[in-house]
Amino acid sequence: MESLVLNLQSKNQITDYIADNHMVPYERGIFQEIITAIEAKNQTQLDWFRSFGDSFRTITMNVYAYRKGLEFGFTEISFDKYDWSTRPLFLDREELIFGDTSRYGNHSLIYLGRGANHVWTFGMNYSYGVAGGCFGLSVYGKQFKSRQDVLNYALNELKTMMTKKIGSTDTTNDKQPVILATLRDIDKAQVGMVQLTLF
Repeated sequence: MESLVLNLQSKNQITDYIADNHMVPYERGIFQEIITAIEAKNQTQLDWFRSFGDSFRTITMNVYAYRKGLEFGFTEISFDKYDWSTRPLFLDREELIFGDTSRYGNHSLIYLGRGANHVWTFGMNYSYGVAGGCFGLSVYGKQFKSRQDVLNYALNELKTMMTKKIGSTDTTNDKQPVILATLRDIDKAQVGMVQLTLF
């Protein structure tokens, strides 16, 4: 790990780090902000960046996580015991279950949650029987204006994923009864949403 000194003389250290490492776009942007603060002789801004970690990697990842959290209205800056940003807790969290849980014990889940500023997102745990995957509620998730918008999008995502597996010849991983039960539950949920909008 590089030894980190972040002050008005740090520009060469930063440019060397950039030259020696592959960057994702947000990292380059944060480093450019730090270089701009150095050129403006703004030690206060450099101290703010430095408060996010002891290495360039930690700083960029934690600043990015903090800023993504701001998009959901989460303003607290806090770190875990390993000096990584703590995950904010979404409000109005829900867990919705789809599929045949009694016969096969395989089902899919959609997680809904909203930020402090009423921006919604979702996570998903999907199962085709044996194969599947998951991603949780996160400040990196897609953003929606309402619960209805996020639920509609998540249901359509899960439906598309399940529909692609209908008739799969991979009978080890893709269990047709699980897939079809999940699709039936999605259809019920979507009909229920339509009926609610009629009243």
